[in-house]
Amino acid sequence: MMEPISINIDSLNLGTLAPMLIAIIGAISILLTDLFNKEKHKSLYVVLVVLFLVFDLFTLLAYSGEPDGMFDLMLLDGIAILSQCIIICGAILFIFLSLSKLRFQEFRYAEFFALYLFTIAGFQFMVSSDSLILIFVGLETASLSLYTMIAMHNRMTSIEAAVKYFTMGALAAAFFAFGAMIFYGLTGSLDLSQISEIIVQENFLSSENYANHVFVLTGFVFMFAALGFKLSLFPYHVWVPDVYRGSSSAMAGFLSVVPKMAGFVVAIRFFEVFIASDDMIIKTMLYTTIVATITIPNLIALHQTDIKRMLAYSSISNAGMAMAAVYIGTTQATTALFLYWILFTITNFGAFGMLWLNRGKEQKDYESPYTFEKYSGLVQISPFAASILAMFLFALTGLPPFALFWGKMYLVASAVNAGQIALAVIIVLNSAIAAYYYLRPISYMFLKDPIEGANKKFMQNASTPMKSVIGLCVFLAIVSVLAIEPLLQVITYYVTNAGF
Repeated sequence: MMEPISINIDSLNLGTLAPMLIAIIGAISILLTDLFNKEKHKSLYVVLVVLFLVFDLFTLLAYSGEPDGMFDLMLLDGIAILSQCIIICGAILFIFLSLSKLRFQEFRYAEFFALYLFTIAGFQFMVSSDSLILIFVGLETASLSLYTMIAMHNRMTSIEAAVKYFTMGALAAAFFAFGAMIFYGLTGSLDLSQISEIIVQENFLSSENYANHVFVLTGFVFMFAALGFKLSLFPYHVWVPDVYRGSSSAMAGFLSVVPKMAGFVVAIRFFEVFIASDDMIIKTMLYTTIVATITIPNLIALHQTDIKRMLAYSSISNAGMAMAAVYIGTTQATTALFLYWILFTITNFGAFGMLWLNRGKEQKDYESPYTFEKYSGLVQISPFAASILAMFLFALTGLPPFALFWGKMYLVASAVNAGQIALAVIIVLNSAIAAYYYLRPISYMFLKDPIEGANKKFMQNASTPMKSVIGLCVFLAIVSVLAIEPLLQVITYYVTNAGF
């Protein structure tokens, strides 16, 4: 007769679940509020989302227990806490952009805000576990919510973007599941730490252990492809420009930074053992993909005539630069990754936010309001808007003293200190290439006259909360040099506590 299973509640360490549960409870609360009162203004839901996210953030920062919980499914270590802070802060920045002056379709529904909190909870689960099952559940929870949120923008381009994103995401999910199945078959575990331990102990990455080596490489390829889709690495990036174009500019800004932060943490946990093993096939595959991701989207961006698509390709290249830190694998490189992405979040959110402020409701399907020509002579129409947008583009270029310069400098330094001189040179050269296409829209705004029949109502979507978010991004982008040293200390503390 089997002995009854005895579970001690204290051993489950339920505190590791608290931050995610707050976001889930918030989503359900919004749905229930809308169920009993359909006449509430959207500002109530924005306030509720912000309150739950702030509560989520404070609960996360107050946690001081053991990192493992829920039968070792949860792992609330240093990089989980750090990445969740970035995700939540980015989420708070985005939600204020929904308080637009013009009424757009998606913001009329409480479901949009509930799905948003489910998305954040999914990303939190992704970064707070080293179990492939829970990572997969978090990934799909966030992805399915995002597909719906994009489609709710209710334009043909938005529907197409959601369908394309869904199709690519479904393929990535299949790759992830197949890769996880192979590793489970080889090791009998879906826990990344146990998988790593067994691969090292059994010497599965040795060329002498040919059969198992082939299976490990096959599983790695499938998992790498799945993460490549989510991180928009080359050649899995083809969905990005169309999805960003079909999404609202605020949503495009969110997609360019927050989901990728979750993806980077999963990549750090997954690639750790393979990079340490010094397997030439895997390292060559990673290195080639990173170089191609940094370079090829940069070259494509040179030919863009639309600011939004240009920023889409730019975000792909920046993801490649951040992925270089994962490949380098040192403590300094992991610290550089988080510093770089914090500064990129501020800068890229600001750039996409400026496009969102200038969005009008007269836009037609398949007609972009963000072409370079439509921004010609913007300095004559709205000097303030032109100056702020130019500042964000200068910051993305990596010019001092703006935010992203310090991130790129620390990233290059980590590559040089790790002996990856060629990778450091590639990052610097691509930053120089990027300067050209970032400066092109600036030349249109400052050196050309407005085109005939140009829109004279820039900032028509701007509201006080939206302006406040952009103002905060401007302030942080300019004074970031004063925060670099404290930021590095905080990031290093959390990264080293996590054992990276």
